[in-house]
Parts: sequence; structure tokens; C-alpha cells
Amino acid sequence: MVARRATAARLVSLLVASVLLAGCGAAATPVPSAGPSTSAGPTAGPTAPSGPVTTLEGVQGATIQIESQGTFIDPGEGEVTGAGRGSGAIIDPSGIAVTNNHVVTGAALLKVWIGGDATKTYNARVLGVSECSDLAVIDIEGDGFPYLAWYEPAPKVGLDIYLAGYPLGEPEYTLNRGIVAKADAPGDTTWASVDTVVQHDAQSNPGNSGGPLITVDGQIVAVEFAGNPAHQSFAIGVTEVNRVLADLKAGKDVTSIGVNGRAVSDEAGTTGIWAASVGSGSPADKAGVKPGDLITRLEGLPLAADGTMGDYCDILRSHDPTDELAIQVIRSSTQEVLEGRINGPALAVVQTLGGNPEPTAAPSAGASPGASPGASQPPAGYEFVAVREEKGRVTTELPTEWSDVHQGDWIRDDVAIGAFVGGATDWARWQDGYEVPGIFLGVSTQFAAESIDAVLDEQKAVFEKDCTYEARKDFDAYGFVGKFDIFRSCGGTQNSFFVVAVKPADGGYVALAQVVVLADRDLFATDHAIEVLKVSMP
Repeated sequence: MVARRATAARLVSLLVASVLLAGCGAAATPVPSAGPSTSAGPTAGPTAPSGPVTTLEGVQGATIQIESQGTFIDPGEGEVTGAGRGSGAIIDPSGIAVTNNHVVTGAALLKVWIGGDATKTYNARVLGVSECSDLAVIDIEGDGFPYLAWYEPAPKVGLDIYLAGYPLGEPEYTLNRGIVAKADAPGDTTWASVDTVVQHDAQSNPGNSGGPLITVDGQIVAVEFAGNPAHQSFAIGVTEVNRVLADLKAGKDVTSIGVNGRAVSDEAGTTGIWAASVGSGSPADKAGVKPGDLITRLEGLPLAADGTMGDYCDILRSHDPTDELAIQVIRSSTQEVLEGRINGPALAVVQTLGGNPEPTAAPSAGASPGASPGASQPPAGYEFVAVREEKGRVTTELPTEWSDVHQGDWIRDDVAIGAFVGGATDWARWQDGYEVPGIFLGVSTQFAAESIDAVLDEQKAVFEKDCTYEARKDFDAYGFVGKFDIFRSCGGTQNSFFVVAVKPADGGYVALAQVVVLADRDLFATDHAIEVLKVSMP
């Protein structure tokens, strides 16, 4: 078998930092002391309408106030158990309504009031959400509700519009007039990433989130989602809504892993997506993400460096909902860094904040010359299986995750020069590019007379063609002495690649490892494979 290359996520060293949550000008707001009464309990819906609302006056009957009750984690205040309120619009007489993801995601309970009527309370359930589009569709109990239709033409600058909703968490319905100021404004924010949005000058306050921006005929031009201190307001246009609406109504989440997230950063330079809450049963929940976690990397890429959700959402949009995605989080409550995969192995601790990875992985990007790589105790839940070359020349242990295992002759220029074992999540992809984690571990007596530097220089000449060479460091552990090379940004990605060359004490052979690392846990696997390596060359 010919040794090939593959990918590795760039390793990071993370420090504890306090994270400040940026404000959202149109967010769901805390419940005031005086609000809609809930004593009436759920009631049946009204008589079925003959068609959508067609007048400005009729919009009130299809505009809803939503109360989300649950536990949310704020980076400044910690755990907050309570309720927040936003707005929404009924778009189907069966009780289907549209609002913002940040209004409803992670809530344990949703309550709805319609048209400012505080005497009737309705329960609702979330059908589907889109974190990146900041949209959600809910189903209100009952039937026969007044509903709004969509404004189909592309909105033009100067179009008269009205913003309907329930600002500041108050029960009174409000309607503010304005015009479309920009029909195609940028939509990257700290909590969403929409390609383009509608900018308008109708007054918007916290609590207007999710409310409809409407025409004088009561048609929805856009869904409100943001405002700023400069009195600029922004809403998600019909074009963006139409991209996701059918899936959301069908109960499918779009560009979502199930977090109510926000891009954050601090003075120390730590950036990521703060998970204020996590939807039960969502991919994030199944992967072990908890409220209060800071998602720092997804698929090896750092998140929120520009202060927005842009990179996070671009990654989600580049993958199918069922794809495995490498994820890294900081859990400040336990002072730990964890790594795992969305739709794959759950998060496991790889580092204690303020210290080194436990154990220090080999080859570690931060290892100093002459340092021992350290013990190979794997992260919790990381299991290994013995892998033996068919003639018994090479035996080691690889992670069970690297289930696509191969072994046999190590071929160079069509000649067998030794033996190898290797494994990856997908061996063909490991060989062809820089996309999946795994290892090639070959052993040859033909290199025994060569220096380690000569062996690595030959490898370097190959890999620096499509990687950025960073450094060569010493390796001294488990009875092996050698060196390893570090490559970055391979194949136009942000991924890293390691080549390790070592000899035993008697210098009788060279063991060469090419390693792809999507998470620190994969480095632990490399450390372990070298530690337990057994060689029986003729």
C-alpha cells in the first residue's frame, strides 16, 4: 500500500475567558410584571375565515404574541429561568404561524395570545426552525384563525410598510408606519446569517422580533428580526422565507443543529457561538452540547472571528443535515474543552482549561524540543481495537471510530519496502484528500541507515506542494526517538497534517506515520498507536 495524505484540523490552545453577550435590538423580551393573563387556559380557535386578511385593520387578528418559558444561560448572568416574549404572524387558518428562531428555540413551553386578547391563551409547538435564517414555524392549537398572505413582488425602496407586533413584552398590539429604506441590505448579525434583508424605518423595539412587516393591504413583506440604536430596523424578506418555509412547515429544521446561539468574543480573543439554550433531541443535544457552552470550532474552522454567525452558517449550508461535523466547545462551568461530532461520537473532554491537554498528545503542535509526548490515556468514551498486519509484521491499536481499516505491504515505486496498518473513518477519502481523520503507520528496515531528517525531508518535498510547512519538532517517548513535521492549510483548507518518523533504540527500522487530525482526540489516538506499536520485521 502506498502512503497517502489526508486532513487535520488546526490545533488550538484555549484559555478561560469571560464572554459578553451582545444585545439584539429586536429580541424577545423578559415578561413584565403585568402581562396577558393565563388563568383562562387554552381555548378553542375561532370560526374559519373565508380567506386571508386584506385590510390593515384586520392584521391585528392574525398577529400573535409568543411567550417562551424555559431555562437559558447568559454569559454575564448565568442561568436564567423565566420567560421572554416576541411576536409572530399566523399564515394559515389551521394555526401555522411564523416567527424568529431566537424567540422559540430551547423553550420548554410556548404560550400564545392573538390580537392582544389577554383573556384567551393558546399553547403552541415548534414545527421547524432555521438558526441561520432566524426563522421558525409554530403550530397553535385550534383552527379557523385569521391569517396573513405573503407580498409576492420584490419590495422596492420607498414602499409604504407597517410593523405589527407586541414590543417591550407588553400585551397591547402596536402598529408603526415606515418605508422600505433598503431592499437588499446585508444580513449577517451576531445571531443569524441571512444573505439579504429588508431595511426599514418603522419603529422597532425588543419584543417586535418575529412580527410581520406588512403592506397597507395586510400582506407580509418580511419578518422582523433586528434593530439597532441608530433606529435602523431589519426584516427577513419573502425570498429568504420561501427558501425554508416548506421544510419548516413539514417539521424539518434547516441550517440548524439545535442551539439558540449568538456570536461572542472577549478581550482575550476567544470567539465562538454561545449556546443560550439547546433544543431537546436536536443534533447538538445528542452530541452533548449544553446551554452555556461556547462552540469555538466547527469542522476545524474557528467561529465568529468577525463577530457574526457568517462562518458558522456557511459551514452548515455546505453540508447535509445528517453529515458528521467535528465540533469543539468550551464549557466554562467545568473549565473544560470538549470535542466530538454532530451526528457522530458525543463530546468528550480533551483539555482542562488553564492546563495542557490530558494527556499531552503526540505529536502535539505545542510540544517543545526533547519533550516526551506524555501518556496516552484517551478521552472518556474513546475506545480502541487491535489492528494486526496479516503477516504479523505490524500490530497496534486504533480508535473504533476509524473502522475503515487496511493493512499489508508498504509499496513504494511498485516495490514492497515494508508493512503497514492504517485506519480512517473513510479510507478512500483519507487517501484522496484532506477531509477525514485517520492514520497510515508504516514500518521499513530499508530506511534504517538513513537519518530521520532525510526521511522527513523526502516527505516534506511532497506535502509542502499543497500545504504550508510550519515546523519540525523532536519526538522522544515509548522507546522511540525521532521527529515530526507540522503542515497547515493543506489543499486550500484550514486543516493541518502531521508526518512522524521514529526509530527504536537499536535503530533497526523506521516507523513512519502520516496523521490526519480533526480534533485533539485524534492526536491521542496517534499517541496511543505509537505507544503500543509492536514490530516483527524479518
